[in-house]
Amino acid sequence: MDLDVFVTAHQAEWHRLEQLLRRGRKLTGAEADELIALYQRTATHLSLIQSSAPDPMLTGRLTQLVARARATVTGTRRATWRDAARFFTEGFPAAVYRSRRWWVPTALLSIALGALIGWWIAAHPEVQAAIGAPTELREMTKPGGAYETYYSSHPATSFAAQVWTNNARAAAMCLVLGAFLGLPVLWILFQNMLNLGVAIGLMGSAGRLDTLLGLLLPHGLLELTAVFVAAGTGLRLGWTVIDPGPRTRRVALAEQGRAALGMAMGLAVVLFLSGIIEAFVTPSGLPTWARIGIGVLAEALFLVYVWVLGGRAAKAGETGDLQAADQSSSLPVAA
Repeated sequence: MDLDVFVTAHQAEWHRLEQLLRRGRKLTGAEADELIALYQRTATHLSLIQSSAPDPMLTGRLTQLVARARATVTGTRRATWRDAARFFTEGFPAAVYRSRRWWVPTALLSIALGALIGWWIAAHPEVQAAIGAPTELREMTKPGGAYETYYSSHPATSFAAQVWTNNARAAAMCLVLGAFLGLPVLWILFQNMLNLGVAIGLMGSAGRLDTLLGLLLPHGLLELTAVFVAAGTGLRLGWTVIDPGPRTRRVALAEQGRAALGMAMGLAVVLFLSGIIEAFVTPSGLPTWARIGIGVLAEALFLVYVWVLGGRAAKAGETGDLQAADQSSSLPVAA
């Protein structure tokens, strides 16, 4: 597309749209109809320029013009409690459900890696010696040692806040850094599985693996699932950079990025719940079977929430992105 010819052909329409926008609420009925027609036409022009001959200055000008026209045509829409309810009953579970082909394999491979690291450490005393001195390892793994007292070493309320902050930061990093081809996400996952594997290996070598699992499973099932969802979404975002599909890379990344932002807000709530369990249930005096049962119940409820509500919303066309009225206009391009 010859950009100069295109601008010359449509400059008058853009100028007319700017004139109508300046008049605000003083438009006549005919002028309002004209504004709507020019808004739709200019949105199409913007999509064509973005896909065929992107020019930063012209794109910025038309983006601003289309945004002003949309606000005039549709009115300013404020977020309501209904939007929040829709997000948690449709948008968020649908986004998690639609990304299941990324986070489920991520979860399975990560757990397998953590178990492999744990077995390797437990089966090789020389690896344990490289981690720490025998006296240090005994202090960590003995009854009442560091692995057990970790969950009760601070007041429950402050511990819950600390756990939630740390986990939410890790999940957000997976989502945000996914745009860098997913490579930072793989590193974050490896670090998490390495820490888990070291704990499994050391406690397993001390014959106290059952104690460790009794402490990890109540909160760890839901917590790790949230991290795996964030990691899978980040990897999906990284793959979008490589293969945007039948869209421009900018449009594809914008769509996936908006869905990832919504995912971050939803996962923050999930991680808050897991932090509550970790602070108040894990170190409690409840029997081990009861603590694990609470963790299994929380995990089961989350999976049912995703597969039932999310699956239903996804089949109805929900993607977790902004509603159509809030999105910028775009056109598909040839692959």
